[in-house]
Amino acid sequence: MRIFILLFCVLTLSQATRISEVANIVGVRDNQIIGYSLVVGLKKTGDGTTSKFTLQSIANMLKAMNIDMNPVDIKSKNVAAVVVTAKFAPFARQGDAFDVTVSSIGDAKSLEGGTLLMTPLKGVDGKIYALAQGPITIGGKNERGSGAESHPTVGMVYGGGLVEREINQDMAHQQTATLSLKSSNFANSVAIQKVINTKYRSNVATAVDPRTITLQLPQNKSMVEFLAEVQSLNIDYEQDQKIIINERTGTIVAGVDVEVKPVVITQGDITVKILSQNSVAQPAGSVVMDKSLVIGLNENEVYTEKGTTTVANIARSLQKLGASPKEMISILQAMKSAGAISVDLEVI
Repeated sequence: MRIFILLFCVLTLSQATRISEVANIVGVRDNQIIGYSLVVGLKKTGDGTTSKFTLQSIANMLKAMNIDMNPVDIKSKNVAAVVVTAKFAPFARQGDAFDVTVSSIGDAKSLEGGTLLMTPLKGVDGKIYALAQGPITIGGKNERGSGAESHPTVGMVYGGGLVEREINQDMAHQQTATLSLKSSNFANSVAIQKVINTKYRSNVATAVDPRTITLQLPQNKSMVEFLAEVQSLNIDYEQDQKIIINERTGTIVAGVDVEVKPVVITQGDITVKILSQNSVAQPAGSVVMDKSLVIGLNENEVYTEKGTTTVANIARSLQKLGASPKEMISILQAMKSAGAISVDLEVI
C-alpha cells in the first residue's frame, strides 16, 4: 500500500503582518548555557562500571564532602552522568526560574525518578550564569498501561534552573537599535523603512540591506516604548514562494498557486504529459478531478485550464496515476531543472 503525504499551504504573494513576526531586534535573543552533573536516586538504571567518568565524578563529589573514596570501589548503579542544557532568556534577572533539559552521556537505561544535583550552567565565555537542580520528569509513556517509556535517557527539570548572573543590556540609554529580518528580502526591508518613517514623520529608519534596518530614537520617546511601537506596526509582507521537500518522509509542501509550465515527464515506467488549455479536454477514459483539472488515464496526460497548472494540481495528478512519494519528488526536481518550475525548490 502506498502512502502519500501531501501538504499544500496557501502562500500569498503579499500579506499584512506585524513587524515583530518578520524581524528580530539585534541583541535581544536567547543564549545557550550548558553544564555537567550527576543524577541520583535511580532504581538501578544508572551508569554501569564501564562509565569511568561517572565513577570519578561520584568520587570527586564524595571527596568534597570529606569522604575519601577510590573510584574503583564504587559499584552503585543508582547514579548517571548527564549534560544539562538550557536557553538563557534575554533580560533574565537574578532568581528567575527556567526549565532545563537533562541528557544522559553514559550507559544509563533510564533517568526516571532521579534527582539532578546542583549543576553550574556556563555560557560560551566560561562564566557561570545559572544553577540547576531538582527532580526529573521524562514525560510518561508512549502507550497506555505498561507501554514503552517515551525517551527515558532524556528528561526535564521544570523550573529547576535559577539565574545567578545577569547579562547587562542597557536599552534605556541607547539612541539606536537594529532590526534584522528573519529572511532577506529587499521589498520587505524597504516596506519596514517606509512604514516606520511614515509613523514618526521623519527618517528614523534606514534600510541598510535586504535584511538590516537601523533605527534612530525619535524625540520624546524611550527606547523601550519606541521598539514596542515599531514591533506592533503592520507591513505588506512579501512572502517568497518555494517548494519544500523532505525526502526522508516523502513530504511535499508547496503553495497552491506555484505555476508549472507545460512539460513532458518520464520517471521509470511513468510518462506524463502536462497540457495547458483554454478549455479543458475530457477524452475517453479520463478522470475529472475538478472543472480545471482532468487526468487522461489511457495516455497518462494531465489537462489543466490555462492559469491553473500548479504544483498542487500536478501532485494530485501524479498521485492519481500511481506515482510513489519518491517518484513524485524526483519528478518535481526534474521539472525544476527543466525550467518548468520557476520558484526555489529546497530539499531538507
